Parts: sequence; structure tokens; C-alpha cells
Amino acid sequence: MNPVDIAGLPVGDGHPPRIMGVLNMSVESNYDPSTWGDVEGAVEHAEQMADNGADIIDVGLQSSNPKNPWQAVDTELERLERALEVVDAADCDAVWSIETRYAEVADAALEGGFDMVNDVCGFADPGMPEVCAAHDAAVVKMASPPDIQSPGHLKSIDDCFAALERGGFTEKTIIDPAFGGWYDEKTHADNWEMFRRLREFRAFGRPMLTATNREDFLGVIADRPETEDQLAVSLAAATMEVERGADIIRTHDVPETADVAAVADFLGDGEPGSDEDADAEVDELPGVVPREAERNVGLRGHNGVAPGEATTLSFHTSGLDEATRERLTDLGADHGVLVAAGGEERPVPEKVEGGRGDSPASEGTFVAGTAAAFEDALPEIADHDGLEALAGQIRRTLARERLA
Repeated sequence: MNPVDIAGLPVGDGHPPRIMGVLNMSVESNYDPSTWGDVEGAVEHAEQMADNGADIIDVGLQSSNPKNPWQAVDTELERLERALEVVDAADCDAVWSIETRYAEVADAALEGGFDMVNDVCGFADPGMPEVCAAHDAAVVKMASPPDIQSPGHLKSIDDCFAALERGGFTEKTIIDPAFGGWYDEKTHADNWEMFRRLREFRAFGRPMLTATNREDFLGVIADRPETEDQLAVSLAAATMEVERGADIIRTHDVPETADVAAVADFLGDGEPGSDEDADAEVDELPGVVPREAERNVGLRGHNGVAPGEATTLSFHTSGLDEATRERLTDLGADHGVLVAAGGEERPVPEKVEGGRGDSPASEGTFVAGTAAAFEDALPEIADHDGLEALAGQIRRTLARERLA
């Protein structure tokens, strides 16, 4: 996992889940409690969200609901003037995010005081990566087709993976799988399937944002069709999102979501993936089932690993030199642990202007095996210089599972 720094706020493995509160400054937005047309009301709402646990405040300049009319760039630029007044006037320590699909709006917002961009069209505007890279700003890339007027118009989880790979990433890209009712042909069943397979998105090796708050695909499960009745189902989903690897939870209900995310993080099975004083970075792939292992093997570029054999304990480590990786491979062969270095045969996303075209997920070493095999190999792994971080993570995982 590559953590991302957002104006001093670290996001990713080893850090608590971050809460993104919603502030809509678009009069056509459908959820009134988060919609403010006047600067004074917006400032008060932003400060209240920050006091209640919002790490990030996401300001929307137009409704992304497909039932509402699409707004052109000039409308967003006009509304941005009021949004910048809010940023200037608000007395809070939260990071400011601008939700926009336009590179021109993103540039003006970042220049004016915003810290990051939430792009619901996933780089459909080809200038977006360059703008964000030029400002050294984090950007959320939502899975979306390359159409500025059709955010999230994707049906299957495979469509979403393909959309996220398309166009590459910047150094500070955060991914968003695109839950919800963006597209008429995307059914509740499609959203349920993607939710159940949420861990697969960790294969990108990037922090992940989820936005399921008060979505109908959750409400229908508990027979809560009205938006105002969907708080409880949203909180239930938020706990599972944290457990399945979400790093940012976007929500209209900040205090409640902050509480459940804190509990889910504290009581969950996640552990920081690296030691602070080690050169290597290690990601555990918790609870990996064959399909998730297959996704990780594919996106991380590891050849020769049978996904079904990596269903017990799986790790991804980077920062190993060639000699250390060769030693790890020899140890793996001795103890029945699978070791596969990243290969160059998998096509990588096309390079974007101002950013990186290859995903860091294509680098490093994939390590998988049974708990017994890791327990057997651990003393020799721990005894080798350069493998301290991997040994530490294996030891923590075995201890957590009461296997050591």
C-alpha cells in the first residue's frame, strides 16, 4: 500500500480511517441536510462537521445525481467563488476537498486554498492528472467511463477495475470504486456484489475511498426505502468498509460515522503494514479468498502464483534488494512458502502527463503460504538482514490468529 499525504494528513495503511464530510453548495442537490447555498450557513456546517470528527470536508459544486441536470464548467467556476469564501472564513483544521470533474475548476480551487480534488469522472478531463500533479495535490479517481457527462456509468466490478486502470495515476491518487445509483443499468445486486468483493480493490496498492452513505442499495436490504431512514444501514456498511480496506469514508452523517469507524478500526484485524525504521514496506492481504488473491496477483504483476494456494496468509512487500529477494525465494522453497517477484509482462496503464503511468502495484514481492509454513520459516526470515519488516508482520499476524 502506498500511503498518501493530503496537506499533512496521512491516509492509508498504518493510519486510522479518515472521515470525509459532505458540503454541497449546489442548489439542485437532493439531500437537504448537507446542502447550503449561502456562505454563512456553509461555514457553520463545515465547522460543525470538523468538530464532530470530519478529517476532510468535500465541497460539491454540482449534483452528481444522474436525475439532476448536468452543469457546465462556467457554472462550477461561478459557484467556486462562494466555496472559496467558505474556505477562507471557516475556523477548522480539516482538509478541504473540491468535488469536480473539470481540470480548470480543480486548478482554480487548488490555487485558491483547497487541498485535494475529488474527481467523480475519473480523469475524463485529460488535464486533471497534470493539474493535480502540478499542485502536488491528492486526487480521488472514481471509477467512471471517459465521458465528462456520465460519472460512474459502469455496471460490473470488472468494468470498474478497467476504468480505474485506464489513464494511469498520479503519485497521490486515491481510488473510489463508485458505489451507488450512478447508472440505471447498475442494479442493487451489482452494488452488493462489489461490496462483498471490496477487498479486491486493495490490489491497486492505493488508498481507497468509499461513499455508500444513505444509498438505496443498502436501504432496500432492511426495507428502508426513504433516505432519511437509512442512517443505521449506512453505519453498518461503514464498519464493514473499514474492515475490508477503506481508508476514507465519505458521509453526510459525520459524528455517527466517525464513531463506528473508530470502533471498527480499533477492534478490526488490520495492522500497520511496516515498521517505521525499516526500508521495506509490507502489506498483509487479510482473509484472502482465491478470487481476491487472483486480483492481487494480476494487478501486482506476479507471475507463476496459483491463487488458490494463497488463501491462508498473504503479504506484499517492497523495498527488497535483489540479494534479499533471492534469499527470501530460497527460504520459501525450503519451507513451502510461495515467493513471486513483480514481473514486466503485464501491460500497465498509459502514462499520464505530470504523473506516473505504471502502478506501484507492479513492483515488489508477493509472499503466500499456509500459517504452518510461515511459522516454520519465520526464524530464518527474521535472521536475515533486510527482511525484518516482513518477519515483524508475519509474527504479528500469527500472534493475532493465535498461531504463534
